[in-house]
Amino acid sequence: MNHLPLRLACGLCITATLLASGCASKPKPLYHWGDYQAHLYGHLARSTSPDEQIAKLEGGLEEARAQGRQVPPGYLAHLGILHAQVEHPDQMLKYFEAEKALYPESGAYIDFLLRKFPRPQ
Repeated sequence: MNHLPLRLACGLCITATLLASGCASKPKPLYHWGDYQAHLYGHLARSTSPDEQIAKLEGGLEEARAQGRQVPPGYLAHLGILHAQVEHPDQMLKYFEAEKALYPESGAYIDFLLRKFPRPQ
């Protein structure tokens, strides 16, 4: 009696199960988003003050650093804009330069922001 078809079917079933379970793990996100999207909405809706947003976003930045992860593109630029709004030009410049260094493709946008907001003396 030949059991080859039964063995082949069992082997395929086991292989399919192993492949499916290997694909079930969720990949780690590329960036640490934290509550950035909610804070960005709060900024646009003007439901939270710039000082509150700065505190929350800087907390998110510390979380990302503690986890060894990067913040998404625009995060540091947004922090720079908030600092410009509350007239902290040194902090504004620090975050704009950090955004440009981390994401060189944002250079044109950061240059635009630097023309819009006054630089510290």
